[in-house]
Amino acid sequence: MGTMKRSILALGLAGGLFAVGCKKGPSEDQCKQLLDHLVDLEFKKAGAAGSTDTMKAEITKQKAAVAEAKSAEFLDTCKTKTAKARVECALAATDLDAVAKCDEAK
Repeated sequence: MGTMKRSILALGLAGGLFAVGCKKGPSEDQCKQLLDHLVDLEFKKAGAAGSTDTMKAEITKQKAAVAEAKSAEFLDTCKTKTAKARVECALAATDLDAVAKCDEAK
């Protein structure tokens, strides 16, 4: 359960990624991919990668719960207030530090 709470917090912190709007923003599909990617990165950071099959099944359930809990708000903000370039940058990021650097990119 702690992992899920950390993930929700990380998604909230990643909200900084959505500071600037753009009329030619990302598609809904790109935003869904970004949400999944951010959840995956947070679970990876929490050490969920090298788990047993039983733990992997639980982690998969937790990832789905986190994504579902944040989905509507995240997708709306992503589509309406985020530059497409920032979403593309975050999708290419391999860790949460790289995602944060997408905010610094011009």
